[in-house]
Amino acid sequence: MSTMKFCRECNNILYPKEDKEQKILLYACRNCDHQEAADNFIVYRNQIHHSVADRTRVLQDVAADPTLPRTKAVKCIQCNHGEAVFFQATARGEEGMTLFFVCCNPSCAHRWKD
Repeated sequence: MSTMKFCRECNNILYPKEDKEQKILLYACRNCDHQEAADNFIVYRNQIHHSVADRTRVLQDVAADPTLPRTKAVKCIQCNHGEAVFFQATARGEEGMTLFFVCCNPSCAHRWKD
């Protein structure tokens, strides 16, 4: 995890800086001339956490997407509707691509994988 670093001389924030000649990452103070070599090369990390409700809403919106392919060859096991949208994605905890289906019935929006 990336943490903030502070100058040992004046306690201001150290900013990442590239030493192009030596090709190393430094942390440098903008107030004084203090510099130190980076021990961790992660400058910034943006972690996005989605709630379960956000993921469900996205999958329900998938059925209304006109750019996704539709099929009438499968029936929803929950409402018996005869049309579904399908797409391929990597399932969590599995290797390779998985075929996902989403029921096109707006009151159902059941999702399953093949």
